[in-house]
Amino acid sequence: MPPKTRPTLADIRKWPATVSIPTAARALGCSARHLQERVKRGDSPVKTLPFGNRNVVITADLLRVLSGETQEAA
Repeated sequence: MPPKTRPTLADIRKWPATVSIPTAARALGCSARHLQERVKRGDSPVKTLPFGNRNVVITADLLRVLSGETQEAA
């Protein structure tokens, strides 16, 4: 099975408002486990929302981080 490729910014702009930790991690170029640990520690580079017993990543904030914007979304 070929490795999953990283999505482009154009791809991510088409994503729904929130995505799973594994999906966001693929876009960031890290493992889902690493991103989940950062979320648990409270130092995630992207904003998340609790959704049931899991967290989801806000796609707009993922785009902000990947675009190199330094100002956090309100």
